[in-house]
Order: sequence, then structure tokens, then C-alpha cells
Amino acid sequence: MRSGTEQTEYGGLASFACRLVELARPMAMAHFRRNIPVEQKADMSPVTHADRAIEAAMRALIEETYPGHGILGEEHGTSNLDSAHVWVLDPIDGTKSFVTGMPTFGTLIALLEDGRPTLGVISIPPTGELWIGRDGEATMFDGVACHTSACSRLADALAYTTSPDNFDEAGLKVFDHVSSLAAMRRYGGDCYCYGLLASGHIDAVMEMNLQPYDFMALVPVIEGAGGVITDWQGQHLHLGSDGHVVAAATPELHAEILEAVRA
Repeated sequence: MRSGTEQTEYGGLASFACRLVELARPMAMAHFRRNIPVEQKADMSPVTHADRAIEAAMRALIEETYPGHGILGEEHGTSNLDSAHVWVLDPIDGTKSFVTGMPTFGTLIALLEDGRPTLGVISIPPTGELWIGRDGEATMFDGVACHTSACSRLADALAYTTSPDNFDEAGLKVFDHVSSLAAMRRYGGDCYCYGLLASGHIDAVMEMNLQPYDFMALVPVIEGAGGVITDWQGQHLHLGSDGHVVAAATPELHAEILEAVRA
């Protein structure tokens, strides 16, 4: 447990993260299904004015409120990464969904303390759904504690990935093998999948080629709901992780997935 002073400060940081959500959500919805121009970044991923404007607004609020904190964002780079507190921002996780009118995109916000994610937020603007994970506390979904399912066997699991296009050839073979052992395999969802996992609706998510702004917010959310999230080798996720992510409802299911990865 945190001390009284620590709890007060942590509550303040979580409340501030909700301010960032309240800032980002209407900005995203103002552009959603509006046929806005789409550009291609150097890595060929799409970006819009909404992505850049939302991140800029969040960064400005962070810099005003916590000027000593660092920031890592998808669209506007890094600042002050040697700070003990670093915010990791993905203004629109799932830009492909966003620009095609699919209501499964989200805003991801994480706070790292000495490099470790201790606060994570998944916000789904089209639905208003909100998951908040805080170190050592139960994950909250729309203000109520949520929990992953009790699924402990891959043969019983409902497994997701965002898209097979996100895997390289070797990674897709691994995913195909692992997911073929599951009870059901589904595609789509972006960060929404991890919220659904935290709330017990699906049992596993497996992806690769993710960046820190794609996965750091997910860690406190999944772990606070009773699940496990690591890289494909079972190592904790951090800023230097290789982007291979597997999340599971229970330690037993996670261990079986990792065994299948190695097979």
C-alpha cells in the first residue's frame, strides 16, 4: 500500500489523466466520420490533423501542469525523458479504424515512474468507455472495478489480434499456430481489445510491431484487472521492448500461450 501522501499524489495524477481524456475525446469526435485528409508517415502508417492536434493539446496541458515531467508521444516525439515521471501518449490508437469510420479507436495515456508504467488509461471516444489501471489497485471500468475472465486453457480462449497485416512472415506463422489452438480467433479492435480483455469479454490478445505509445498504457490496465501482459518471451514491457505483445486473462493461459510461441 502507498502512504497517505503517496495515495493523494497518485490520485491527483489519475485525476489529471482523466482531464487529458476529457480534452482529447471531443477533439477526436469532432473529426470522426468527417472524411478528413489522411497523410502517410515515413513508416507508411496513416496520420491525420486530429492525431497531431490532440497530442499537441495534451502535451500543452502536461507542460503547464507538470513542467518537470517528460513526454513521449506518437506524433510529436519526446521531451525530458530523463525525468522520473514520463507521460506516454497515443492520441488516436487505431488511426486506420478512425479514418474508416470504425468506432473502435482509442486514446492511450500512460504515466511511467522511473521507467515503470504505474498508471494507464484506455479511452474509447465513440462509446465513452474508459478503463483506468493504477499500480497496486483494481482496474476501473467506467468507475467500477473490472476483472479478466477465469479462462486458463488456450483451447477455451477467445483470442484477438488487430490485423494479420501487422505481423511479419515469421510472426504471422507464430500467431497462426497459437491462435489455431484457441476456441475462437477474431480480428480488429486496436486498443479496444485490451479493454475488453480487462473486462472479461475476451481472453487473449497477441500482436507485434507495436511501439511504446501503443502498449505502455495497457500494462496497468491488464495487470490491475488480474491479467498478464508481457513480450513474447515473457519479459515485462518497457520502453525498449521489441513490440511483441501477448496479453492473457490468467497466468495459466499466458504460460500456455508462451509455450505455444516456443513450439
